Amino acid sequence: MNGSDELLLRRFSELGQRAYNGIWSSTEFLTMDEQSILMAHARDIPSPFTLEGGHPSCERRIAMFGSEDFCGYEAQPPISCVCIAPKNAKFADKPEHRDFLGALLNLGIRREVLGDIFVREDGAYLFCLDTIAEYIINSLERVKHTSVVCRMVEDAPQTLTVEAEEHEFNVPSERIDAVICAVYKLSRTQCQQLFDARRVYVNSRITEHSSRPLSEGDVVSVRKCGRFTYLGARRETKKGRLYVAVEIPK
Repeated sequence: MNGSDELLLRRFSELGQRAYNGIWSSTEFLTMDEQSILMAHARDIPSPFTLEGGHPSCERRIAMFGSEDFCGYEAQPPISCVCIAPKNAKFADKPEHRDFLGALLNLGIRREVLGDIFVREDGAYLFCLDTIAEYIINSLERVKHTSVVCRMVEDAPQTLTVEAEEHEFNVPSERIDAVICAVYKLSRTQCQQLFDARRVYVNSRITEHSSRPLSEGDVVSVRKCGRFTYLGARRETKKGRLYVAVEIPK
């Protein structure tokens, strides 16, 4: 563990201690690496915690430390959802994710207070900390060449759920490396390089063990490749190989 990781873990412990003393506490939005560090040291945190992104499909999430038992009351994640839509859809461009993110960063907003951005045909939905939501609504006027208007959304629409398709693959076993090779059409050498580079996560926790077997419901994220949910083995061939099913976002 390097120095920055140690500082991050110390911060998690401090927030956990505050929650242990009865005060709900939370981080800013965490990357997959930061979430993995937290999950790997969960036993060292003095209070319960949850990871919240504002929507089940979010990858960037905050850590909320506390519980009703510890703090004496329930608390909602300090996350807002902002809809960013073109003022005139007829003359609007079709900005991409990077265009929305770039426009927000150009306002002087730090990446850590911004969660996931879901781009849709009619604009985008942004998850952010409550503390920055009003500033975004009042300040963001243009994304790329398109004039936009922002508004707060009380409940994120269910349509934000990433559509996914089920696929079956023929693999020698349920080992994570075998499944990743099949899903992304990689050689064993290419797949091992992903593990060596610490780019593979299972349920938000980094894994360097390529021989790890997958379990039904595991969410596998591979940086720069994508993610999928493992649905389990469907049937076995006469030669002992397996047909396994995964769910891949469209």
